[in-house]
Amino acid sequence: MFNRRTMGMALVAAATLVMAWPTAAAAEDWPTRPIRFIVPFPAGGSTDIIARIVAGHVSKSLGQQIYVENRSGANGNIGMEAAATSAPDGYTFLISGDSVTGNPHVYKMSFDPLKVLQPVAQIARLPVVVAAHPSLGVKSIAELIALSEQQGQMNYATGSGVGSGQQVVMQWFGQLAGIEMVQVPYRGGGQAITDLIGGQVKLGSLGASPLIPYYKEGTLLLLAQSTETRSASLPDVPTFEEAGIKGLVYDQWVGAFAPAKTPPAIAARLATEIGKAIADPTVREAFLKVAVDPVIRTPEQFNDYVHAEYEKYGRLVKQLNISIN
Repeated sequence: MFNRRTMGMALVAAATLVMAWPTAAAAEDWPTRPIRFIVPFPAGGSTDIIARIVAGHVSKSLGQQIYVENRSGANGNIGMEAAATSAPDGYTFLISGDSVTGNPHVYKMSFDPLKVLQPVAQIARLPVVVAAHPSLGVKSIAELIALSEQQGQMNYATGSGVGSGQQVVMQWFGQLAGIEMVQVPYRGGGQAITDLIGGQVKLGSLGASPLIPYYKEGTLLLLAQSTETRSASLPDVPTFEEAGIKGLVYDQWVGAFAPAKTPPAIAARLATEIGKAIADPTVREAFLKVAVDPVIRTPEQFNDYVHAEYEKYGRLVKQLNISIN
């Protein structure tokens, strides 16, 4: 019998189908125009390099241009907010790393990244490295510790702000080694590297990717890398643990995020295309040249990873007493 109850159920079901149809249709047709990857740091840093490698490959597979837009400031907060407040239509994505999980523990933010951004795909991981200008006169972590003990403290440059993974690694190192490390934050890795090469600063804690050419030509020395094992691109650089700093293991990671409420089918499609790109030998070779390890995780796996990183970051920020003064 077709009574009022069944009629009401039918109307609700029909309405649901009508509302769902545009989303499904949009996902099926996507993309029909260029896509924007927002990188919340200046050009030339590790995140930017990774984003451009992936964008170039995925552009070809999707048949639409993907352009990278650098929106830097506040350790990634400005770019994150720009991405989060963009239309959730599948034409804006954020390519970022630990600022998504770290900044909420350090900054007074007007938004919660874990609520306004949805994880799409992890792309890569890479080490944070300790880089020294040759004029500093140290060639190992042991020598750096000895020099710091003589001087009383050691200043170091980072390519990102307070609360960044680069600061976390160096403050963690200082705590374990019993020495005082003082951050000199730069707006981006490019300017930090320029000043490091020029000797304006003698020590840096930075993403490995843009430093490799200078390391290979001897312009800069790399004293340690933060990952559990040595990067294949940096076989001669010891890990912190190998250098005697036991327990210090930190992966700097990069992933893709979408504004909340982006159609799941579109997010899944981009995740698939990123996975194909990471599996491509040419992309893997490009990653290898810049000390980047490709990582493939499903959106669900990446979501779990991001939330685990959020909890870990909170513990480290508290342990290391990192805050905005």
